[in-house]
Amino acid sequence: MERLIVLSVKCPHCGTSLMDESHKVNGHPGIKLNVENDRERGVLWLCPIYDCFKHDCNITLKENELVKFYCPHCNQSLLREIPCKICNAPVVGLNINVGGKVNICSRKGCTNHYVVFEDINDALQLLYDKLDNTNQK
Repeated sequence: MERLIVLSVKCPHCGTSLMDESHKVNGHPGIKLNVENDRERGVLWLCPIYDCFKHDCNITLKENELVKFYCPHCNQSLLREIPCKICNAPVVGLNINVGGKVNICSRKGCTNHYVVFEDINDALQLLYDKLDNTNQK
């Protein structure tokens, strides 16, 4: 049986959940983010399944375009000072509810993303406990 890792994330600035129960992506609450390109501002919902790149957006984002990301609650920028290791674009950082951070590239089409934990043992145990509880339902 394949185990899916479904992330639940919050803003690193205000701590508010970014999970949108009213907008599902792949059957799960989407990660709701405000986005901006050179032409317009809109809303993007990311699939919360790790390694899934499905998303919905109410504006057109062109392939290879740099996108600015903001918290939909506090409107703080989610871009970090860390460059993507693949394309050198800024990385977007989100806090995982069970601890740690997930970082994604801000360039449309780049598939670089990774999870970082401060205390890997504690964070993994919390994640596995959550997965076990989810898979038993």
